[in-house]
Amino acid sequence: MTPTPLEPFGARLRRAMDTRGPLCVGIDPHASLLADWGLDDDVDGLERFAGTVVEALAERVAVFKPQSAFFERFGSRGVAVLERTVADAREAGALVLMDAKRGDIGSTMAAYAATYLDPASPLFSDAVTVSPYLGFGSLRPAVELARENGCGLFVLALTSNPEGAEVQHAVRPDGATVGATMLDHLRAENADAAPLGSFGAVVGATLGDLSSYDLAINGPLLAPGIGAQGATPADLPAVFGAAVGNVVPSVSRGVLRHGPGHAGLVEAATRFADEVRAVAE
Repeated sequence: MTPTPLEPFGARLRRAMDTRGPLCVGIDPHASLLADWGLDDDVDGLERFAGTVVEALAERVAVFKPQSAFFERFGSRGVAVLERTVADAREAGALVLMDAKRGDIGSTMAAYAATYLDPASPLFSDAVTVSPYLGFGSLRPAVELARENGCGLFVLALTSNPEGAEVQHAVRPDGATVGATMLDHLRAENADAAPLGSFGAVVGATLGDLSSYDLAINGPLLAPGIGAQGATPADLPAVFGAAVGNVVPSVSRGVLRHGPGHAGLVEAATRFADEVRAVAE
């Protein structure tokens, strides 16, 4: 039997942000974090780390963002832990954004899309991060499969890493920057969506004044950089302006360093969500 397509991701995300608070918590099992938690840097430590985060927060946060690389480094056993982490988080009601940053062309991009956006896949997620720097059109297989299955994409547009500027701020012959062009593409994909489009942009919370960019894409804006990278929830209005209500701040180490106890993780996540809600209203 063919699974019934999910409600569009943008609508599900809007509801989750409104009810649980606008926060995305990364699941990033750095070797240093495993050590801080008293865990070994192996598959058992990985599983205990990811399982603890899901148990503590899956019924509280809007979005989890597992970083695929930190699971993949352990090979097939690490990927199996990632599969269980995704399934457990979704079963508990959290949305899962797979941070894989995939980008390729043709059948390869279609295979990446099927890995994360096909309900038959063991890594099926609510959304996935993708890189458009082989041209936005190269993402078409992912756009189409996401739309078909009620999933979302977060496209790298104006990222928080300093190296990104040499590509994203480059000026095209028409005078638009590459980053602005990506925002334009997303605005077109989200046209007429309500209450929120399913095709989001990754825009760093550390970038300062972005008033020269039109961030009104009728879709979510994933904002990494809060916490360990130096940005705070209080910085969001200055960075995102009128679009701040659609921002999904992403915090990883700022929450995870308060583990392994459930109480510390819950307190940190709740505090970040409350601070973001206060500046977004």
